[in-house]
Amino acid sequence: MDMAQVNERTVIRRVALRTLPLILLSYFVALVDRTNISFAATTMNADLGFSETIYGIGASAFFLGYSLLEVPSNLLLARFGARIWLARIMLTWGVISILTAFVHTPWQFYAMRFALGVAEAGFYPGVILYLSSWFPGEHRAWAISRFYIALPLSYIVMGSLAAPLLALNGWLGLHGWQWLLMVEGLPSLLLALVLIAALPDRPATARWLGDSERTWLQGVLAQEAAAAGPASHNVLRALTNPFVLMLGLANALNYVAINAIVFSAPKLLAHDAGLDVAGVGRVVSASGIAIALGLLTVSVLAGRTTARTLSTYAGFMGLAAVGLALLWLGGTAASAIGGYLLFLAAAQTAGMLPLAVVSRLIPESDRPAGLAMANTISQGGAFVGPITWGVLADWTGSYQLGVALMIPLSLGAALVALLVRRQSLRSA
Repeated sequence: MDMAQVNERTVIRRVALRTLPLILLSYFVALVDRTNISFAATTMNADLGFSETIYGIGASAFFLGYSLLEVPSNLLLARFGARIWLARIMLTWGVISILTAFVHTPWQFYAMRFALGVAEAGFYPGVILYLSSWFPGEHRAWAISRFYIALPLSYIVMGSLAAPLLALNGWLGLHGWQWLLMVEGLPSLLLALVLIAALPDRPATARWLGDSERTWLQGVLAQEAAAAGPASHNVLRALTNPFVLMLGLANALNYVAINAIVFSAPKLLAHDAGLDVAGVGRVVSASGIAIALGLLTVSVLAGRTTARTLSTYAGFMGLAAVGLALLWLGGTAASAIGGYLLFLAAAQTAGMLPLAVVSRLIPESDRPAGLAMANTISQGGAFVGPITWGVLADWTGSYQLGVALMIPLSLGAALVALLVRRQSLRSA
């Protein structure tokens, strides 16, 4: 096969089949271990005497640990390779997820959530960095949307498993929430071994690609790297790149609202829609389906140009604000559930786009630090959300004020994305 006969779609499909299933499964397990605390809290808070504020601090502590170690973790991934580093991440977070089932005091809870964030630090930007070494820019948003399907899958699985696992309350002397945390922490330990054995590191070592296919893929990626700017190997430059800072800010505003809602979804839906645990589980599972539909939509609307991707992000953040408005107005179970589903589908779908854009706008040598920095800023918003939400809930006795304050944040994220779009077009 010579270069003229290389079929681009065939190469991309082959790369996708070899890389995306393992990445999808890894991200799915990470998301379950990160957010299953929301279902555990339905009984854990009462068992341990935790207030909304204590729970909010614990939920947020994960993102503090995650943010602090993002940049060094991604630099280490670039040094040791994705296969080894992602497996290390999965092994440590699996152990910590299981140990969280045995906390008794607020400070133990804070410490384990912080440690879980430290363990998982660098996973998401590391995956984006990994995919940028396999998928050319015009296919990258599509590839990210395919592994990001792990997000709605995690909602579907958590919503389905929560009630049965919580029903194990009292078995072998353990609470139901302890069984939930332990059972859902085990798969990451096994998956770490699978990653070590099966995840391919880089195109140069991919024997399942033909010589011409490998040469074509490496050539396209090299051309894109050259077009993004000269190699600098300057970490400070990567950390202060305007595109990195602005897109990190956009997603920080988005994740304030996402994490405030996600980590209190079972209690929020029980309060506003009058649902029991099983009913909440069905709605959370339905939100997974809604997010999946959003991802299928965004993979069609976004992708081949950064300007189009940023416009798509802004549009989805506008829909997220509409969903929050419905949730805020409330009044009926239908409006509460409808607003919740629309908000999560739009906001979580939009959340996958900023790092895909960053990976196209900065030089290849800047990607490890730049992608990590953008995600660090994003996780700053994720850290603020649950704490603010918990304090407001304790102060007012309801979630209404918290929901209202999230609406302008979603609109602000849309505005920042449009500003980046204008600046990127000028730079081009």
